[in-house]
Amino acid sequence: MPVPPAASRRTVLRGAVLTPVAGLGLAACGGADDAPAPLTGPVELGPEGEVARGGAKLYRDHNVVVSRSGDGTLKAYNTVCTHAGCPINKLEGTKLICPCHGSEFDATTGKVLREPAVAPLKTLAVEVENGTLVARPQA
Repeated sequence: MPVPPAASRRTVLRGAVLTPVAGLGLAACGGADDAPAPLTGPVELGPEGEVARGGAKLYRDHNVVVSRSGDGTLKAYNTVCTHAGCPINKLEGTKLICPCHGSEFDATTGKVLREPAVAPLKTLAVEVENGTLVARPQA
């Protein structure tokens, strides 16, 4: 019976180098199993004055973004990416950027600005209670 050729030193080293890199790629695509839990009740975010007119503020600890239009109207969205369930951790102006695959969302509308995500962010209710922003799931 013929003996299969032994792996070359180069083949073994290449496999040792690429294995951790492949693992990182799989971890970045974690998806829904690792997704943060959605809001189940009201959560206090911070002082109302933290969100300027025409701006937005990302509350990473609660996976919420709140924006305020020029007329003072507040809107809030869940900041768990609709593509793979990654928590969005970056806000540039009013653009949210997902760290996993680069999806981008408008923090004032929740709409997708850049794929791979295609579904908008989930809308949350937001109110001011005693000077504090409070977000909750929409009824």
